[in-house]
Amino acid sequence: MAELWLFLMALVVVYLLPGPDMILLLQTGARQGKGAALATAVGLGIARGCHVALAALGLSALFKTAPWTFDVVRLAGAAYLLWIGFQCLRTSLLPSFEGAGVEAGRRQWHPAIRRGLLTNLLNPKALLFCSVLLPQFIDPQGGPVLGQFATLGVVLVSVGLLFDSAYALVGVALGRWLQRSPSAQRLQQWLFGSLLIGFAVRLGFVQQS
Repeated sequence: MAELWLFLMALVVVYLLPGPDMILLLQTGARQGKGAALATAVGLGIARGCHVALAALGLSALFKTAPWTFDVVRLAGAAYLLWIGFQCLRTSLLPSFEGAGVEAGRRQWHPAIRRGLLTNLLNPKALLFCSVLLPQFIDPQGGPVLGQFATLGVVLVSVGLLFDSAYALVGVALGRWLQRSPSAQRLQQWLFGSLLIGFAVRLGFVQQS
């Protein structure tokens, strides 16, 4: 665990790379406001915690011995991203969330958490990332392996929540700015929707290495 700072640097690089999680957060923040965007970040954090646990249990070995399980998760994830992308393309102009009540905001939280959870949980690349990265920072002489996995997992989820919260707030600011221009709203709608569909298509052709 002496190389924890290297682990942190690796996480920073990964979380800075554009991906479906980032686009989902920006899109949710722009369309539904801060509450729903932060709820999406919570869902992503839960999914990453699940990936860490599955990596510790050796689920990547199952992908190796039964490649069809990888394909099932991959295709389910691609289909879900496609659905979100097309939903984004079909939505109308951005609503104003300035005066949204607390109860109305809370009703958005559960779907937002579920959307974040499924977007990341159905991405086999995220699981393989955890399965490849985490063992490199496990020291067999440094104490219980499961304890080290837990520590690295807490760091991974916490850093992810920090970045996701920042992307969520950027999305909120973007939404407030876009409310001034219907044409910019349309551009944002098609851009985010097309990116999510593009990520879905790319995930559909991913091969297990």
